Parts: sequence; C-alpha cells; structure tokens
Amino acid sequence: MYCTRSITKEIVWVGASDRRLALFENLFPIPRGVSYNSYVITDEKTALIDTVDASVSRQFLENLLHTLCGRPLDYLIVNHMEPDHCACIGELMLRFPDMKLVGNSKTFPMIAKFFGEVPDELKILVKENDTLSLGTHTLRFFTAPMVHWPEVMVTYDEKEQMLFSADAFGSFGALNGCLFDDEICFEKDWLDDARRYYANIVGKFGIPVQNALKKLSSLPIKTICPLHGPVWRGDLSPILTKYDLWSRYEPEERAVALFYGSMYGSTENAVNILAVKLAEEGIHNIAVYDVSATHISTLISEIFRCSHLVFAAPTYNGGIYPAMRNLLDDMAALGLKNRTAAVIENGSWAPSCGRQLSEELNALKDFRILDPVVTIHSSVGADSEHALSALAEQLTASIKGVSVHPSAELIR
Repeated sequence: MYCTRSITKEIVWVGASDRRLALFENLFPIPRGVSYNSYVITDEKTALIDTVDASVSRQFLENLLHTLCGRPLDYLIVNHMEPDHCACIGELMLRFPDMKLVGNSKTFPMIAKFFGEVPDELKILVKENDTLSLGTHTLRFFTAPMVHWPEVMVTYDEKEQMLFSADAFGSFGALNGCLFDDEICFEKDWLDDARRYYANIVGKFGIPVQNALKKLSSLPIKTICPLHGPVWRGDLSPILTKYDLWSRYEPEERAVALFYGSMYGSTENAVNILAVKLAEEGIHNIAVYDVSATHISTLISEIFRCSHLVFAAPTYNGGIYPAMRNLLDDMAALGLKNRTAAVIENGSWAPSCGRQLSEELNALKDFRILDPVVTIHSSVGADSEHALSALAEQLTASIKGVSVHPSAELIR
C-alpha cells in the first residue's frame, strides 16, 4: 500500500524509511533509523528526483506508481549516484523504457559502472545553470562537486522556489509521519542526528560546502528537500546557520568535551576530577566520553559541536592508547580544525603519550594546544591534582573568553 505526502499540489514525497538498518554505510549506528527521500513532480511532463536504497524499493515503487496514476515517467533527475539513492535506476529503466535520465558529465559514467551504458537517446546531459521545462515547472541545475561525491548536483524548481539538495541538509533518523521541519522539534529531536550526519558523512568537505552555499545564496529558496531527513520550509535559518558553521569548522557552542581512554579507571578518575573542577569554576556545558565505549561517530559530532576539547589517555606499548589513536586518525582524515585542546597523559613507568598526542593535535590546522601536558603517574596524586586545578583554570578562562592564565601558552 502506498504511503506518500504532498509537498505542494504537484510535488509529492515518495520516499520511505528504514528502521531495521543498524549501521548506515555499515559504519554509523542509526538507532532511530534513516529515511530515503525521493520526490515526484507531476506537470505536463513528469519527473522523479532521485530514487532510494534497495532496502525500501518495494515501498518506493508503490508510492511512485500511485502518484503517477498510470502516467509514464518522463524524466529521472539523478542528483547523486550513491547507492542509497540510485539503487532503483535499473528497475525504473525496465518499467519506463522511454524515460530519459538527466545528469551531468560525471553522472553517466557512474551509471554505466552500476547499471551498464544508457542509450544516448535516453540521456539528457546538463551543465551548470541549464534548465529543463516540465510545463509550468522549470528545473534549473547547479553542480555541487564533493558535497560529498564528485558528480553531485542540486535541482532548483523555479515555480515553487524549491531546492532538491541531494545529500546536503540531510539527517539520520526515520520520518515518523512528520515530514516537515515545522512539524518536529529540530533542536530537541533532530539536531544531534543532523550534526552527526554532517560531521561523519560530509564533514571532510567543508570548502565544497561553502562553495555550494555561496553559489546558491542568490536563489530565492522557500523549501529545501534533502535526500535524508525532514523537508525544510518557511524558516530555513536553523539548518543553513548550522551548515555554515560546520563547513567553516567553527564550533557550534563554547563548550568543553572531555575524551578519555582508561584501562583500569585512573585516567577516568583524572577526567572526572577535572570535570568537577570545571563545574566549580562555572562551566556547566561539560560532556565526558569514554572513547572505548562511545561510537566514534558521536565523538566526531561532539568535536564539531564544542569549542574546547580535552584528550586523556594512558601510554600503551609506548604509544597512544588504541581507541584514542583511532579518534585522532579520524579527526585528521576529516580535516578537523580550529579548536582549543588540552592533553592529559598517564603512565606507570614511562609516560610518553602526552607528547605524541600533542604532536598529533598540533598537526591539525588551527588547533590551539594548552601547555603544559598534565601527567598522571599511575593514579592522581597531590602534584597531578594541582596540575588538574591549573588546567581547569586555563580552560575556564579560555571558554569564557577572558585573559588566559600565564602558564597557558600555545605550542605554536
């Protein structure tokens, strides 16, 4: 049975949600599931904006056929060739043999790799700012390379002032009947999933996202239709503001997150002591994470959120504790930058991970590292407790934007 929602009289959401999938891209936990959005425009000609993942193809096809109501599908607009959005292309080509595929110069080679060559007579190759008339609706196409694949483009409906934004402005989370942002509480129920989606899926590509935002800024946009998550209509500022911050790697909040690895509890104890001292200094937006027990996608999301970060770990085989090492590698791969960080190390006979942690963080662009490293010798003692107090004062001054304690020097 079909399950659709109208966006306007002539534009219908025909996507579906998957609440059974445990890992998005077989990497990222999605306890609230995920939606795969697809949209049909019915005018003198009909057009479908992207397809869906194979896992929800049956529901999608029922939605599409119901919405077409016996009409042929004239055009398939392929904004993005990732398999969670293109999986049904082959099926649609069989069902609608006269359907024309609309894509750019990088789209069709990818289609050939997944589904075989498309006959030339069924290809419509579009370039930047090209248009396609469906009747009263005119679609205009803009490339958005590396947001977050090289072939990505977005489609703008001039009549409705509606942007079909591919993976941009998307979110983890299944849709629970409420399709539009004004039917949900974004800050409370969706922001964390939207941030975690951006940080881990798109986060590496801040410059391309900035380029796309600038390119599209001159368009009068009333509605944004992404390929995952809620449709935005009316006040677009909440998601646009977040994307601008995230893509510039600017922290969302002046807040501190403490990340620790701990084998037997002593490093964890040091972090807990620091957290209490920060709270006593008046810092209340404190987050604490065990890197061995928290999925890395959540840790990365929190680094995008917070202005200040603390990394605490024991020395392990002369190096950095493996779970912390994994986090640092992911931070480097995503090009994270522009944060203030502090380091706590632990070691029973030869603590050395503090120096290595500092070197790794210092290699990230515009990371400001508070000095000195706090060293714990097996467990917190009087000297290290005093050092934690000094670190709490430095972090507090930095978070509050007042003069930093004289001992808080920058490594560079």
